[in-house]
Amino acid sequence: MSTIIPDYEKTDMGNIQIAPEVIEVIAGLAAVEVEGVAGMSGGFASGVAELLGRKNLAKGVKVEVGQREAAVDVSIVIEYGFKIPEVAGKIQDNVKKAIESMTGLDVVEVNVHIHDVQFKGQEKVPEEDTAVNRVK
Repeated sequence: MSTIIPDYEKTDMGNIQIAPEVIEVIAGLAAVEVEGVAGMSGGFASGVAELLGRKNLAKGVKVEVGQREAAVDVSIVIEYGFKIPEVAGKIQDNVKKAIESMTGLDVVEVNVHIHDVQFKGQEKVPEEDTAVNRVK
């Protein structure tokens, strides 16, 4: 399935097009910069939040891009103890500023979806540490 990328800007030298995936990565990076964000969530369809590494930041972001405007949905995991409305507001501001400054598009909407809460010190324990060796 190919994504149609609208012409963003026509210049004397040709057209400038910004792929939606570029805007997704910008939004993902801007979201994880906010204090209180533990990571990006695995997506909107799955009910299980899955923390993703930096290379997969776009997976927690959905964008709609027009010729001059963009709308963004960001799906995140928040750290326990932070005020969700404050963190969400900071995410909205940071994502909007980042996209507008880098692309020149007008961001008309930034929706923040909180999919999970991560507790401090919450880490997966390696299986080898929890397994009991019964045979030597």
